[in-house]
Amino acid sequence: MTVRFRVRGFGRRRPGPAVGAVPSAEHEARVCSELSVDLPDEDLGEYLYDCIDLYEMGSKPRCEEVEYLGMVQEAIDRIERGE
Repeated sequence: MTVRFRVRGFGRRRPGPAVGAVPSAEHEARVCSELSVDLPDEDLGEYLYDCIDLYEMGSKPRCEEVEYLGMVQEAIDRIERGE
């Protein structure tokens, strides 16, 4: 049996640019590419929001889970900020 639930603080924000910033597809691809280098064994998919929204807690050791979710959220934040 699989139990799914959301992690507080992750995935609350929906896709969309920050005020005054419009992330380009090129910028988003670059950030995703950098994340793929840092997480070579992960299947990140097309949308980073799905990585957080569909993540199954307990599928990794706890310390890896926190690091993984933090890295994905940071990548999403970088895309939204245009960094």
